[in-house]
Amino acid sequence: MLSHVIPPVRGYTKCSNSLVRHPRLCSDAKILVLYVQGLPACDRDKALSEHARSLLMTGRAYQRAKAELLAHGYVHERRERIAGGRWRTVQVMSNEPLTADQAARLYAGAPADGYAVVGAGRVGRTGHAGQVGHAGRAASGAWSAPSTRFPTVGEPTGRSVGGQLPADEDLGEDTSHPPTEAGAAEEAEGEGDAAASESVPGSASVPVPGLGAAQDSAADAPSGSAEVLAAERVLLSLRHERRELLLGVREARTLAGLAAEWLRRGVSPGDLRAALTRGLPKDGVRSALGFLAHRLVEKLPAPPAEQPEPVPPSPPPSPLALIACAGPGEEHMFRPNVPWATTCGPCHREEQRAYWEDMRVRTEAAPEPLPWRERFAAEGAEVGTGPGLDVGG
Repeated sequence: MLSHVIPPVRGYTKCSNSLVRHPRLCSDAKILVLYVQGLPACDRDKALSEHARSLLMTGRAYQRAKAELLAHGYVHERRERIAGGRWRTVQVMSNEPLTADQAARLYAGAPADGYAVVGAGRVGRTGHAGQVGHAGRAASGAWSAPSTRFPTVGEPTGRSVGGQLPADEDLGEDTSHPPTEAGAAEEAEGEGDAAASESVPGSASVPVPGLGAAQDSAADAPSGSAEVLAAERVLLSLRHERRELLLGVREARTLAGLAAEWLRRGVSPGDLRAALTRGLPKDGVRSALGFLAHRLVEKLPAPPAEQPEPVPPSPPPSPLALIACAGPGEEHMFRPNVPWATTCGPCHREEQRAYWEDMRVRTEAAPEPLPWRERFAAEGAEVGTGPGLDVGG
């Protein structure tokens, strides 16, 4: 093969033969390294996947190229936490293989052993993208040997505050924190059964118009049961679907007994939420407490039908007593499987075998039946020799 090479004067990228001739890197991986290496520093503030998209690499091809570059040390990744509790992925790409220690020095902005940070760009989208840096071979003696002191990356920051809901708010079923019970202090003081039955002092005394006996029966339910706690969560979460259904903690605990009765009758929390939020008045809800109390009472589903008690299976029949076999041979006992059996299994099979053998012999000894013509002639002769029959003609 003849080769004609013209050295480019400008617009070229230096690349080592070890990268071009690497036997375990696919062509997409090599082109990706060369593409990122040839970019100016201002264009490197993108994730590696965006550079691959610029080269029209499909998802599967990019994943394969990235996996090979990670395996051979050309690409290193690390997840780090940033302000606001978000995370981002920092990526370092090199045109020479780097070890984990060398990549860690480049993360810190310090030169690795024999390498220098040629260019690096930080992404503007924090939270899910990353940083692509480019490390190249430094000139001999350009960097002094690092000291033995362990480098500290960044500066200490204070604890992040915020992002948590108050104790009296609940987002629905996706939380594992049940509503707080303010009556725990009264239980510790030994106020009696009244404080134990009501989570908030005086919550049962809040009058709800239109409840009547329904509120009294719901108040008898224990406030710490699973159905009451689940119903309270559903009531507190209604404000996330309709703002006008906002309930306070005391109001939610007042209606929790009625809502818990829905759950005891087989209604799921999602269906209960839908029944309370659908079909609201066009003029709006004036009182969330009164509206929800009226709807909980008026739309209360019927109790589930009582399932009949399963009939216990009848006991298995007792085995029959041993009897003497009526078959030939020595006298022996057997247990029949049916009341009318008189012979054991072997004797019964022998009797059946003898019976059918006798039937076969009788069948072979019987004369062959006459053909139909001869039978017809014989019957005609018998008819002709009988008393006079007028056959006509």
